[in-house]
Amino acid sequence: MSELKVCVVGLGYIGLPTAVVVAKAGHYVSGVDVSEEVVRQVNSGAAHFQEPDLDAELADVVNRKLLVAGTEVPPSDIFMICVPTPVHLSDDGAEADMSYVNAAADRIAPMVKDGDIVILESTSPVGATDELQKRFDSMLPKDVRVTVAYCPERVLPGHIMVEMINNSRVVGCNDTAIRSKIVDFYRSFVEGEVLETPTKTAEMCKLVENSYRDVNIAFANELSILCDEDGIDVWELIRVANRHPRVNILSPGAGVGGHCIAIDPWFIVARSPKEARIIKMARVTNDEKTDWVINRIQNKLDELRGLLGREPKLACLGVAFKPDVDDLRGAPALRVYRHFLDAGIETMAVDPMLDNSPSVVTVPFEEAVPAADVIVSLVAHSAFKSSASLTLLEGRDVFDCCGLLSDEQ
Repeated sequence: MSELKVCVVGLGYIGLPTAVVVAKAGHYVSGVDVSEEVVRQVNSGAAHFQEPDLDAELADVVNRKLLVAGTEVPPSDIFMICVPTPVHLSDDGAEADMSYVNAAADRIAPMVKDGDIVILESTSPVGATDELQKRFDSMLPKDVRVTVAYCPERVLPGHIMVEMINNSRVVGCNDTAIRSKIVDFYRSFVEGEVLETPTKTAEMCKLVENSYRDVNIAFANELSILCDEDGIDVWELIRVANRHPRVNILSPGAGVGGHCIAIDPWFIVARSPKEARIIKMARVTNDEKTDWVINRIQNKLDELRGLLGREPKLACLGVAFKPDVDDLRGAPALRVYRHFLDAGIETMAVDPMLDNSPSVVTVPFEEAVPAADVIVSLVAHSAFKSSASLTLLEGRDVFDCCGLLSDEQ
């Protein structure tokens, strides 16, 4: 298709890679962010977070003037909204915070012309796209009509630049003629299949994908607690159980983090609190697994305090939300680390992905492990699996929450 002017609003973990791959396809992209520092870094060709291949590809499209960042929304043909949609939890349930999406819409509205397309990529509750369409309709003159569509991202941090191109995409739009144009746009940079569906189906699809994963992880996390009570090695149990041709148990961990799996199920629960019983219980199970990990560590610290006659030292191996990324959003490992740090325990964060992080002070693996009285593995970073690292752990009592020391990992 011919080159389009595309505006990507929000240059975070999804927005910036999206802007880069769209620009690589030959479209002229304007990246918009409220942070002047993010804008400065992007225009210098440097990403403000770690993601394999992102820096090189960003520098390329910036140098070729296919991507320019700014704080103001310019006129464009397609506007892509990639801003956060957090969930506010309370005793009464969960509520999606659409304020960032609405603020983005308010900034876009004065710049649109008749026939423009707005694509919401932010994870949203069912019905959000229709509400956003109404918002635009109420702000625009009667002779200016824009179409709002929904196309959720489906990428895994650490693999974003590959998966954003190779993964299939779902385009949700109730206007079939406009939907066809949007499909053509995505096919200009997506090599995977681009599927067409009504708007609400696309919204529900995104939520269901991550809820499915959350439910399966909850089963594994519950198994780990049951096995601990009976002195069973959960990793060995999963290894032998998965030899069944129709069984594929996932790996347990310290909980579930990130911006997707730990958040998206709540959108379903908030809309249908009485009906979404399994989905809600999985969320509760995965959140409570972090509490269980904290209690197990606390018991070990209490036991050692009496034996050592002093406060034990704790080393947390990994504090990011998953292996080999620097993303701290919703990280259960970070919650564990901060719990003991705030409790006055000498707690060392060991995470090679965060050595330059302004929010977490890290200690090198080779210093923390010998100095620690209690070692807990929370995130199985590849660096922890090196022969040198594993040698340092030999003979040490490691509370392994992520299968770091399992042969199956």
